Amino acid sequence: MKNTKITKTGESHGVALGLGVATLAATVAGAYFLYGSSKGPARRRALKTWTVKMKGEVMEEIENMKELSEVGYHNVIDKVSKKYEALQNIDQKELQTTVKRLKGHWKDIKKELKA
Repeated sequence: MKNTKITKTGESHGVALGLGVATLAATVAGAYFLYGSSKGPARRRALKTWTVKMKGEVMEEIENMKELSEVGYHNVIDKVSKKYEALQNIDQKELQTTVKRLKGHWKDIKKELKA
């Protein structure tokens, strides 16, 4: 008798689909932040290099998550922001504003996940 590997095909497709949806949601949140409102042009001008890098790190962490939840999303933001708190050239008030904005995007992400 030959050893055969039995897998659940639906399970692997579900994980891939979930990661794709999480990536899409993060991209949509970023695009909305920069282009979706009347404040978009001012936001684009105000972006600093470190904020772009931080948001990219948050997106990478989200892509590596198996399931995306509000608690998990907030934990990722907190984890990444701790790294930036230690840097001297970053205004702490601006960092907290960025963290607050990122956490505020959960409602938009949640809507995209349901769609």
